[in-house]
Amino acid sequence: MSTIEHSVDVSVPIRVAYNQWTQFESFPEFMEGVESVKQVSDTLTEWVVEIAGVRREFQAEITEQHPDERVAWRGTDSPHHAGVVTFHRIDEATTKVTLRMEYDPEGVVETVGDALQIVRLRIRNDMERFKSFIESRGGEDFRPGGALPPPGPVPPRNQPPEGPAPVL
Repeated sequence: MSTIEHSVDVSVPIRVAYNQWTQFESFPEFMEGVESVKQVSDTLTEWVVEIAGVRREFQAEITEQHPDERVAWRGTDSPHHAGVVTFHRIDEATTKVTLRMEYDPEGVVETVGDALQIVRLRIRNDMERFKSFIESRGGEDFRPGGALPPPGPVPPRNQPPEGPAPVL
């Protein structure tokens, strides 16, 4: 069994970091190799991933969820994988997000990939991309329920947005 742990400090309040992390269907936007995540119920997600050339579909059960503190999961099938993401308030505008994951590589390709630390590197890079992803959106655009506005161009500050002029 392999264990990976990586932390990033994100420049958003803890509520924003937690709410974004629990928008599981947005994971493909910042996680390499994650093709899709579908939330089937409050405690079950379906994943399609490709790591080290191995494509896998699996379900993960959310085993623990405490708002603004932690989310834990475990795979429902073989091979074994489980993890937890914790959120720690550093100050009003900064949160430490830590991911800890355990998994059993399966087969020759995954065992070699594990020895070469491909998964460890991918998780580190995914966490750094999460940092960029959440910081680029900022806390002020966050909507209740964790939904973020759709991505789109933002006009420069010295230009008005496109569309009809406001009626004063």
